[in-house]
Amino acid sequence: MASKPRDTYKYIFKDGHKIVHAGITKDLERREKEHQQKYPKGQIKPVGHRTTEEAARKWEKDKGYS
Repeated sequence: MASKPRDTYKYIFKDGHKIVHAGITKDLERREKEHQQKYPKGQIKPVGHRTTEEAARKWEKDKGYS
């Protein structure tokens, strides 16, 4: 039985000290650019290590981000 790939990042996106968005993605650079369209000075911060998509979705739901 093959293990599930750990290819999904959990992240928060901050504008200054304020978290303006949080979620999951497989591509941090692309996602940061998308958020910077609304918050040009914002930065993405990974939360923990890459994980499975299933675990990332659970984290997102448990934290109330989805």
